[in-house]
Amino acid sequence: MSAASAPPLVFDRQLLRERLRRALARNAPHFLMERAAADLADRLAAIKRNFPRALDLGSPSSHFFEVLRAGGGAAPIRAAPLASSLLREDAPRVVADEELLPFAPASFDLVASGLSLQWVNDLPGALSQVRRILAPDGLFLACLPGGASLVELRTALARAEQEILGGAAPRVSPFVDVREAGALLQRAGFALPVADVDSFRLRYASMFGLCAELRAMGAANALTQRSRRPLRRSVLTRAAELYGELFSDADGRVRASFELVWLTGWAPHESQQKP
Repeated sequence: MSAASAPPLVFDRQLLRERLRRALARNAPHFLMERAAADLADRLAAIKRNFPRALDLGSPSSHFFEVLRAGGGAAPIRAAPLASSLLREDAPRVVADEELLPFAPASFDLVASGLSLQWVNDLPGALSQVRRILAPDGLFLACLPGGASLVELRTALARAEQEILGGAAPRVSPFVDVREAGALLQRAGFALPVADVDSFRLRYASMFGLCAELRAMGAANALTQRSRRPLRRSVLTRAAELYGELFSDADGRVRASFELVWLTGWAPHESQQKP
């Protein structure tokens, strides 16, 4: 790929890996992965077939791997861009980057990815690589945050910076829009592409509680175009005030919206139903 055609570097992936490494070492909160893994188990249970060769692609915890292992068949492989010491000792594992998969074509019958692909710089390219390593009639299932996630936090931070500094820097990562996700699957060559969304809200004592949990998960701002200057205390204070004014319930607790977008696609095969 030439420099002219290379995708923009949206994320500082080295920083992401270091933050995730620290988060895992400190027993990071797993509520999003637990919810996604339960959904993955339900989706696989509804498909009456086995997937002997399964890959957990980039999932930051063992939740997806455990679902794949419980599904029977051969032991799944886990691939993640982390030091192997962070992966399960009893899991066949490959230290790999989601943007450069080291697998031969048609290597897997199932590829599942949990809360990882939102941080690749070239999502269409990553999906094309997943399509390449799937065997005919192989299944791809991925979960990643959707565009409405943390809309309250984004609004409060942007308004506070605009009020105090006269402009707003990007503070929250961009997320995929469910309306675009199906088109991305089709573009990557998947058959029967489907995108759906799980929307829910959590509540916190304040904006600061939400931010602390995000940092503990290793999910703080890692945009390459992020401001390197620490956010002023006055901006943070004003953002928390705005968050409480705009997005609190009667008991004073604040709301935080989350979307989990699910991508489902199959490697083409002649046995599949036609549109």
